[in-house]
Amino acid sequence: MKRKIAITGSNGKIGTVLKEGLKEYQITTIDRPNTDARKYEDLLNVICHHSAVVHLAWDTKTDNFRSEKINPENTIMFYNVYKAAIEAGIPRVIMASSVHADRFDNWKGPGYMSPDRMPMPDSPYGAHKVFMEALGRYFATKGLEVACIRFGGVNSENIPPMEPPEERNVWFSHGDCISLLKTILEAQSIPNNFLILNGVSNNPNRFHDITNPFNWSPKDSANAGADLQSAP
Repeated sequence: MKRKIAITGSNGKIGTVLKEGLKEYQITTIDRPNTDARKYEDLLNVICHHSAVVHLAWDTKTDNFRSEKINPENTIMFYNVYKAAIEAGIPRVIMASSVHADRFDNWKGPGYMSPDRMPMPDSPYGAHKVFMEALGRYFATKGLEVACIRFGGVNSENIPPMEPPEERNVWFSHGDCISLLKTILEAQSIPNNFLILNGVSNNPNRFHDITNPFNWSPKDSANAGADLQSAP
């Protein structure tokens, strides 16, 4: 029998990739208008009896790294996911954070940017993602396993952008995205119930440290582009 996972915001870019690439799971999609993650009781009723929730839902029209705005409804959604997972007895949630939680465009090293360092958001949107991570730390103390992925650039074409260079350096291929989610879903446990990981491909000029406790490693690179193994 397939394991059941719920994905909020499954009709977005990342959700579309995951629905295609995680077919070994029984996926419950949580999208408006059928289910509204802003409404706690609706969300709770839908996610009961699942083994994990992947939270991708976010209003990016008003709350993005260029807008200089935040939308409090996004806060309501990620708070509801954490709280409902605890109440429903769901052991693990995977939260879509962002590389914008820690400014990377002026990174000079040494080495790569660790997800464990004190973040310096590049925008109100980035700060909002940091708050989401911090709230996850709190719920981890209540017994919930929380993995926050700081997603790089996932695009529909699965092709690394040529410009600007900083976006090319944070490109995240479909195949690497799928393999990271599978790795976290199948992991025996989340160390200390909480983890932040950088979700980027092995790009030659990347800024981000991709080490992790699961020995996951990306296979693709912005130099080579997406190869056949990366197609979902």
